[in-house]
Amino acid sequence: MVGIVGYGGYVPRLRLQRKAVVQANSWFNPGLKAYAKGERAMCNWDEDSLTMAVEAARDCLGACQANDLRAVYFASTSMPFADRQNAGILSTALALGENLSTLDITSSQRAGTSGLITALNAQTGIGGQLLYATADKRRTKAASQQELLFGDGAAAFLLGASGTVADLLGWHQVAIDFVDHYRGENEEFDYTWEERWIRDEGYLKIVPRALKGLFDKTGLKGEQVDRFIMPCVLRGVPEGIAKRAGIGEAAVANQLQEVMGESGAAHALVMLSDALQAARPGETIVLIGWGQGCDVLAFRTTPAIAGASKPRGIKGYLARRKEETNYSKFLAFNDLVTREKGLRSEVDKQTPLTTLYRKKDMLLAMMGGKCRVCGTVQFPKANVCVNPNCGAFHSQDDHPFADTPAKIQSWTADQLTYSPDPPAYCGMVVFDEGGRFMSDFTDMDADKANTGQKMRMVFRIKEHDDARGFTKYFWKATPAY
Repeated sequence: MVGIVGYGGYVPRLRLQRKAVVQANSWFNPGLKAYAKGERAMCNWDEDSLTMAVEAARDCLGACQANDLRAVYFASTSMPFADRQNAGILSTALALGENLSTLDITSSQRAGTSGLITALNAQTGIGGQLLYATADKRRTKAASQQELLFGDGAAAFLLGASGTVADLLGWHQVAIDFVDHYRGENEEFDYTWEERWIRDEGYLKIVPRALKGLFDKTGLKGEQVDRFIMPCVLRGVPEGIAKRAGIGEAAVANQLQEVMGESGAAHALVMLSDALQAARPGETIVLIGWGQGCDVLAFRTTPAIAGASKPRGIKGYLARRKEETNYSKFLAFNDLVTREKGLRSEVDKQTPLTTLYRKKDMLLAMMGGKCRVCGTVQFPKANVCVNPNCGAFHSQDDHPFADTPAKIQSWTADQLTYSPDPPAYCGMVVFDEGGRFMSDFTDMDADKANTGQKMRMVFRIKEHDDARGFTKYFWKATPAY
């Protein structure tokens, strides 16, 4: 039976305190005080939906074994490229090879669940496993409710027909062009309609019909549901729908609203990944996706979930948090204010696409080399072995560095180099299995910048070419905590 073989998640480390947003904006919109409790996940300046998807996929694949991977699908409404396949960048960053089917899924808040249904259906036809990732980083206007309610996050799943931790029992979709919000082709922000209309004519009428369709197909009954996952920023709506469907109040999953906010198209899957971390064998999970209709999926956990390796997952990344009270930093990171960046930022950042293609394994997958003669590893890969006692020519095979632990050998905090988040930390990192690399650091705290600090590599934005609308990605070192 097709289902979920492995799962993972990612939540950015920074957590913007909602009270800081309210304090800055309540003079203009006093109603924001109703949303002052808790915090929302906030991407660092070098994170976006693609980098989050890479981390969620690494978390998933690090906890389970991928066998015969045939496809990579990526769902988001905030993809960095409108016309460049984002799933292709994802698969390259993960060093999954070229013999894959890749697909982007977007344009609706239920892209996450619709994409999962598409991926589960496709898995049977491709004859192997499929990696499915979803992430969202939605832009919001300053002083809006969405700024407080939204958050950034990602989830990833390995899908297959054997070794599953959760089997698909069935699914049902209802397609209705009910417009609760929209974002036009050339618009930066969502336009949202009135809440009562969305609740009464939308959720409360459409979701029950979708649930009935699922129950009719599968024979499930409300009282058999152990976990009911339904993202919704309108308070009390999931509980009310569950009650109508005969689902117990205790089954309604935590929205994670107070600790990260709603992560858009990814949030239903973020909640599913979080639920699987705590699930026991034999539990029935019902998942709702909303957006111009409704998706409903049902899973049942298998005995394998009890003995499966656990990823860091949503729970682990929620625990890896850093409180952020500087609202101005949030505005700056999301280009909601015009900053004076200084003369040092005024350089041409054009990416030679020929070089990017020729060096894609090094740049996107952090692929180095290992000498066949002496076994020395090095980054970047070169025509000559760096071992002075070897010096062999053309002797290096591809060798991945992205998942290799490292530590700081030397470092500096540069206040003169332009950085969106000064100072610019960088330094020499030495990999545990050999090789060294002069790397930018990210998510670095001043007290963690010490020689010998353990580090791990993460896929991040290197810089933006604003003149041409191109985002350049590379790997950076971050403290391994």
